[in-house]
Amino acid sequence: MADGHYATAGLAARVLAALGDGPLSIRDLAPLDQFHVGGLKSTQALAALAGVTAGDKVLDIGSGIGGPARYLAATHGCRVTGLDLSAEYTVLAARLGERAGLAGLVDAVCGDALAVPFPDASFDLLWTQHAAMNIPDRPCLYAEMARLLKPGGRLALHDVCAGTREPAYFPLPWATKSGDSALVSPEEMCRQLLAAGFTRSHWRDATADALDGLRRAPAVMPALSLQLLLGDGFPEMLMNYRRSLEEGRARVVEAVFYLPLA
Repeated sequence: MADGHYATAGLAARVLAALGDGPLSIRDLAPLDQFHVGGLKSTQALAALAGVTAGDKVLDIGSGIGGPARYLAATHGCRVTGLDLSAEYTVLAARLGERAGLAGLVDAVCGDALAVPFPDASFDLLWTQHAAMNIPDRPCLYAEMARLLKPGGRLALHDVCAGTREPAYFPLPWATKSGDSALVSPEEMCRQLLAAGFTRSHWRDATADALDGLRRAPAVMPALSLQLLLGDGFPEMLMNYRRSLEEGRARVVEAVFYLPLA
């Protein structure tokens, strides 16, 4: 997925200027930095399912500008590293972590989810929300996740999947055109995760929740919203996302897997 859909040069400076001066809480930032359907509510639900603790070392794969990473660190006291392909998002994530007083608990790293720059078995928990739909090579992605996770560790995911009808309507929040989107069906995603060595602990079709959130979206975006990141086309992206879910062209899944001890 090209960085250009998500970030352009100078984005970090523009967003920081819009936020003004002074400290920022995770709730202040939630309308902007929870870059996935359901917002902060879906992050909170996934964290509860994953059983996050202060002792966990966490990697957020496809971390965007760091919203979930900051939530996990601030709420649970764990150490979180956010990994994202966008250099602009990584810069912005680091600055927002400082503004939220979390620089000691949250790191932002620019890198490729298919070649993560950390040793084997580095993390207790892998976290990913709405990132895999931009990654065509799912077997490589899930093998890399299994490599990074300690035996007994957990993988918490909240992802968009392909529906039973095609194609989805474009542009979407993660893709301007169909060639930028790499959705697979929920069944195929689960099959590939199991093939990578994971065991399923929790699995839920969260499409109804996603639709509820999209139907509540305001007709006019507030000043602090994802439109700051994605530009004036964001309302059309939301409308297409909603239509795609309503017509069965996309689905949303919430799941937790673990890597067996042996």
